[in-house]
Amino acid sequence: MLEIRHISKTFNPGTVNEKRALNDLSLTLEDGDFVTVIGGNGAGKSTMLNAIAGVWPVDEGQILIEGKDVTRLPEYKRAAFLGRVFQDPMNGTAATMGIEENLALALRRGKMRSLKPGISQSERKLYRDLLLRLGLGLEERLTSKVGLLSGGQRQALTLLMATLKRPKLLLLDEHTAALDPKTARKVLDLTEEMVAEQHLTALMVTHNMKDAISIGNRLIMMDDGRIIYDVRGDEKKKLTVEDLLHKFGEAGGGAFVNDRMMLSK
Repeated sequence: MLEIRHISKTFNPGTVNEKRALNDLSLTLEDGDFVTVIGGNGAGKSTMLNAIAGVWPVDEGQILIEGKDVTRLPEYKRAAFLGRVFQDPMNGTAATMGIEENLALALRRGKMRSLKPGISQSERKLYRDLLLRLGLGLEERLTSKVGLLSGGQRQALTLLMATLKRPKLLLLDEHTAALDPKTARKVLDLTEEMVAEQHLTALMVTHNMKDAISIGNRLIMMDDGRIIYDVRGDEKKKLTVEDLLHKFGEAGGGAFVNDRMMLSK
């Protein structure tokens, strides 16, 4: 479903602020893979997701989604087959628009716009049924402005919007990091449920080592813009937080693990 071939990205080349963010990175995801991504600050996790999404061009290498070379495609064209949930609950939705209007935009992603009436009754029923499953009471607030929602409600809505059209690839960039533990657990449970039901292929960046181990069928660890550890299946299930800490220590001499990772043990 996803093939990354030897991509590299350097920011501010030739200046004192030069930063090699991705370093000859290669990765292949099969259809239905749910991969958690972990690594220290500046390891290249979010940069990799931004490269896949087309936020900016890579310097070298290729990116293929379901066999299609998207390396030179702009971000808005990739949006037709990508779903994305960001760390900040304020991203991914239009705050001044209603819940049903945001869902309507997500449903029409990648389609030509027309002058037909906005939201039909059958479409509104679809939204109400989908929101009902979230268990957050949003099905009775279809016209409420999204900016009035809590962070957890907004993130759950963003997740629903990102999966509404069954994307080829779902990108989750620390999408529970800004939430309190109880709300984060709710959003993670919803994530696992939606990925499993729709048989989605997903990449989830996280700083929480327990979540990285327990969620998905595969785990990769990044450092210095490259993948240094890749584990899946039964081997992944047997991992412990101590195992990951040991791997972090090997990669960065102990300084690789940041405070947020230690607090999430």
